[in-house]
Amino acid sequence: MDTTHCAVDGWVDAIPVPGPRDTVTFDLVVRPADIDALDDDAPDTIVTCTSGDPRITHELLTGIQPGDLLRATGTLLQPPTPGEPARLTVDALEVLDTALVPVLREMVLDRYGDYVVIFDADRDQVPVFTAYGAWVGLADNPDAIAHLIDIHERVNGGDA
Repeated sequence: MDTTHCAVDGWVDAIPVPGPRDTVTFDLVVRPADIDALDDDAPDTIVTCTSGDPRITHELLTGIQPGDLLRATGTLLQPPTPGEPARLTVDALEVLDTALVPVLREMVLDRYGDYVVIFDADRDQVPVFTAYGAWVGLADNPDAIAHLIDIHERVNGGDA
């Protein structure tokens, strides 16, 4: 497998997703500079990005939305099998342009002090994060959020 240090410009495809051990994963839709030379139905290139940097994780989980244009710099790992997306481990992130502000209909972000929760109309479960983007857990329902936060603070000494 070949690796290359590079910068990739692309649009965020979907809301970034928290991963294990305080990481975050997101997909960038990348179009070549010579887009006019391609067929209209040519597929876009998807680059799957991951970062464990706390500053990047926080920005991705709190400030980035689908449609934002980003420059992600890091180590690009070519896939071992053709057709799989390339993987980029991001060590620097720059917002080049922002998408229009979405109107939230099905999902709502809310703050509980030093914690952020995501209410989704299609699910009873509620993901809970610290304000810095660290994963806390999945509350079974909105009534269980306070209990989950209480456990997290007891285990971590009250620091969010």
